[in-house]
Amino acid sequence: MTNNQYKHGTIFFRVLAKLIDLIIVTILWKIFHHAGIFLGIFYLLISDGLLKGCSIGKKFLRLKVINIDRQRSADFRDSIVRNLFIAFSLFFLLIPIIGWLICMAIFVFEFIIIIGDSDNRRLGDYLAKTSVIEE
Repeated sequence: MTNNQYKHGTIFFRVLAKLIDLIIVTILWKIFHHAGIFLGIFYLLISDGLLKGCSIGKKFLRLKVINIDRQRSADFRDSIVRNLFIAFSLFFLLIPIIGWLICMAIFVFEFIIIIGDSDNRRLGDYLAKTSVIEE
């Protein structure tokens, strides 16, 4: 459980921030073709360790990832652990139809965890011991 001094990021802004990050992934994929998916996945893995706990989407929406144990901004290790599940799901996009459904199911699963959690944490947050807060 996170410290009460922080205000948790709302589900709406978290989803919007992730959509911005996924747009970045899509742009990388389209520009660099086959290598782009790997660049996009690499970006997703390290994104929350950039900019002092903020991905580009989170920075734009004034959200920040913190490590609950250290009470500090997420670092690259935290980012990789918390985003591994999401980044891994993007590999399924390379498999037509069934892969897309698997990828979508993983995103829906993460979303269901967020809406069912009092601190708006998803599976990746629990694994990395992180939480998304408002800056």
